[in-house]
Amino acid sequence: MSEETKTRQNRLAELEAKAVAEATASADDSFKPAPSLLNAPSPEALLQQVDGPSLEGYHGKESVYVGKSVPVAVRAKLEVPINVSAPGSVVEYAIESKAYDIGFGVTAEREEGITVVKESDRVNSHLAPVTGKFLVGTVPCLLKFEFDNDYSWFREKMISYRITVTPPSVETLMAGRRRRAKACQKAVEEDLQSAKVRLETADSQMISLETEISKLEKEIEEKKKTLEVVSKEQTWLKTRVELRSMQSNLLQQRISAGWTDEADKAEEEEKKAS
Repeated sequence: MSEETKTRQNRLAELEAKAVAEATASADDSFKPAPSLLNAPSPEALLQQVDGPSLEGYHGKESVYVGKSVPVAVRAKLEVPINVSAPGSVVEYAIESKAYDIGFGVTAEREEGITVVKESDRVNSHLAPVTGKFLVGTVPCLLKFEFDNDYSWFREKMISYRITVTPPSVETLMAGRRRRAKACQKAVEEDLQSAKVRLETADSQMISLETEISKLEKEIEEKKKTLEVVSKEQTWLKTRVELRSMQSNLLQQRISAGWTDEADKAEEEEKKAS
């Protein structure tokens, strides 16, 4: 290898490292804590996400996931899930297939949603390896590398893959902690101010509602007293109506049919006269 080639490769490596560092810094600066952690009863859950992995025993060693000649059945899919726990990790992949193309895509799943890293599409990995590299800025993150043979009705596909996850250096991890802490503190302070305003409104509503309830309770007590008076009057009036109805019927009978003692007296007079 010539000196010129080495210089060019070193320069490319430096540019790549710079791009990764800038992307990591950008991801940390825009860090937003997951809602479940922000609302967790204990603050420790939030701090764990900000802190990232513990530095005790941390070596930043890369993890390599390899699959060789893995079959993907007809009308089927194959998923390779990989959990990433260190923010700022760099993921590289290379895939190949034998004889035929294959559908391939990558997604990143987090609590707040799913991010499409690489749109699923048919790739000519049988002609040349398909490679890629990306940064995982926010963790925990579940990466899914999907091999799709659902479109094929006749051919099983054989695929091989090599996926490398390189965690950040200790220095990058420490710098990332501070950036995430600042970004997280900003989000926490904004939510704190919003919560305070809403709390004041809730306090005011509570006082107003309690006052209304107290007023309504007094009105209910007055209504109960009135109801008791009306109930007594209702009972008395029912008795009165029944009595007056009986009296009216009896009087109407006398007016219509007369009095029995008058009829008896008339009958007695008729007997005397005869």
